[in-house]
Amino acid sequence: MSDVSQPAAHPPVTDWVHDFDHTDPQWTDDPFPIWEELRAASPVVHTERFLGCYMPTTYEAVRAIANDTEHFSSRRIIVRDVRPEITSRNAAPPITSDPPVHKPAKQLLLPPFTPDAMKKLEPRVRAICNELIDGFIAEGRIDAADRYTKHIPVRAIAHMLGIPETDSDLFINWIHMILELGIKDENVLLQAVQEMSAYFSGHIEERKNKPTNDLISYLMNAKDKEGNPLEDSHVLGSLRLLLIAGIDTTWSAIGSSLWHLAKTPVDRERLIAQPGLIPTAVEELLRAYSPVTMAREVVKETTISGCPVKTGNMVLLSFPAANRDPKMFPDADKVVIDRRENRHAAFGLGIHRCVGSNLARMEMQVALEEWLKRIPDFALDPAGTVTWSQGTVRGPRQLPFLLEKAM
Repeated sequence: MSDVSQPAAHPPVTDWVHDFDHTDPQWTDDPFPIWEELRAASPVVHTERFLGCYMPTTYEAVRAIANDTEHFSSRRIIVRDVRPEITSRNAAPPITSDPPVHKPAKQLLLPPFTPDAMKKLEPRVRAICNELIDGFIAEGRIDAADRYTKHIPVRAIAHMLGIPETDSDLFINWIHMILELGIKDENVLLQAVQEMSAYFSGHIEERKNKPTNDLISYLMNAKDKEGNPLEDSHVLGSLRLLLIAGIDTTWSAIGSSLWHLAKTPVDRERLIAQPGLIPTAVEELLRAYSPVTMAREVVKETTISGCPVKTGNMVLLSFPAANRDPKMFPDADKVVIDRRENRHAAFGLGIHRCVGSNLARMEMQVALEEWLKRIPDFALDPAGTVTWSQGTVRGPRQLPFLLEKAM
């Protein structure tokens, strides 16, 4: 296991409009007023940090960039301090692919994530939730992030991939190295990618002799558009993507949802009284606390919402900020758990919309249903501190709860 200390510090931000930094502790703790300030200033803002980076602040500007594959490339999807040369080892098709390569790579991944496939997986996810709850339900004080939210997507994706659910600590460590520490430390990122690739290469080799009925074998048996088997590097890149994208995002979304319900008893009591409202509430919680910010690279000069953007810069594509745009969502800063009109961008916009959205929705819904059934009364522990992850994916990493009347 590597050192998982906090990333190196950047100078603190004193002027958000001209010098924003999504890794600043202020942003990590409470980004919502910052987004409001940026949106009031301009639909697109710029910082010299990260070797030059733009950020669209409105839903419309985010949508325009997400739909524009001519001027904005997905070959780099994380805003970082360095921009190393693009090689197959840092590719993760289809998320790092541009047209025309993107479409066939994405279509390969769609069948395992259909609504029907999720229905088959749902009983296992319910069992995981209840196994976890069994482990702490007798305790009056727990860290829900450490004991519940992070384990559900880790174990679910491990189950789908056919790899040991007991390896979950490895996966969680790699994700921390790539999505948090790796923003500011290239060596840590490369170490995680190498360890992950070695891990999956071993599983690929095993399946060459002994095929299995899981996602790894599915990818190994898949054919490209010419009818040829996928290269090992493509399979490895897609497996790295599924592990990273399938864990931190949903763990963060479940954690943010429970955090909201812990501090908003009226919403919690309503969902307990009306469990049929949970799917609608999940959509609103996704909108209000969207975990994922992606990135694009400007590859051709253009104008977005009247603002010129120049090549050689990255773009911080904040779907969470778009989802708080009051021009798109009435009462955008209020959580309205029965919001009917909700075209949120939590799963992205454009061709790169999340392949695993059906999985994430199912995991969130099941995680909330099982928790509320068995632990209807819980609150934030005033003796503890809620901490949030830094960088690309935002969610609670420490979530101290007091549990009462657990069943």
